[in-house]
Amino acid sequence: MEFIYCLIPLVVIFVFLLFAGLRMLYQYERGIVFTLGKFSNIRNPGLTYVLPIVQSMRKVDMRIKTAEIPRQEVITKDNIPMLVNAVVYYKVINPESAIIKIEDYMFAIRQYTQAALRDVIGNNDMDVFLQERENIATSIKEIVDSETSEWGLDVESIKIQEVELPAEMKRAMAKQAEAERNRRAVIIASQGELSASENLRKAAENLSKSKGALHLRTLQTIRDIAADPSEKIVLFLPSDLGETISKITGKK
Repeated sequence: MEFIYCLIPLVVIFVFLLFAGLRMLYQYERGIVFTLGKFSNIRNPGLTYVLPIVQSMRKVDMRIKTAEIPRQEVITKDNIPMLVNAVVYYKVINPESAIIKIEDYMFAIRQYTQAALRDVIGNNDMDVFLQERENIATSIKEIVDSETSEWGLDVESIKIQEVELPAEMKRAMAKQAEAERNRRAVIIASQGELSASENLRKAAENLSKSKGALHLRTLQTIRDIAADPSEKIVLFLPSDLGETISKITGKK
C-alpha cells in the first residue's frame, strides 16, 4: 500500500512531463529543436514531443511575409531629393539559418532593403528612376536576395509604392510637359499646313490645264457666298478686260 502511495507522485510527474512536452506545428510552420542549447533537428508539421527542461523548440513561419520600408528621403545622382517607400515580399526557406545565423531576420531584411534602396536610387538620375521603376526594383531585389540568402531567406519581390517629389520639381516638370505639348502642337499644325499647300498646288495645276476651269471655280465660290444675304461679293476683273471686249465687239 505504501508502494502505491509512493508511485502516485511519480505517475503524476510522468503525466505532467508527457503533456508538458507536447507541441503542435501547423502546416505553414517548422520547429527548430535545441538540446541543451545545441541544434538538434527540424520538426515537420503535426504533433511532436520535446523533452521538458532538456530540449526547447522555436517555431518558424514559412509563409510569405510583407515588410514595409518606411518613407525615407533619397537623393538621386543629379542631386534631387525625393521621398520613397517600398514593400518587400519574402519567405523563409531555411529555418535553421534564419534562427541561428541572425538574431531578428525580419528587422534585418527591412534595414538591408532600406540601405540598398538608397544606394541604387542614388546611382541613377531622377528621370531614369521615374521611367524605369520596375528595373530599379529588380536591381534592389537582386542585391538584397544575394545577401539574405545566407540567412535562409528568399526575396520574392520588391515593389516601390510611392514617390514624392519636391513641389518646385513638380512645377518644373509640369512646365516641361506643357512646353513639350506646345511643341508637338506646332509641329502638327505645320505638317497640316504643308499638306494643305501641297494639295492646293495640285489643285492649281489641275485648274490651269483648262481655260474655263478657273472661271467655273470662281462662279462656284460666288454661289456659295451668295447663299447668305449679309455677305458682300467682290469681283476681281482683269486689267485688260476693256481690250478683250473691244476685240470681241469690234469697237474701240
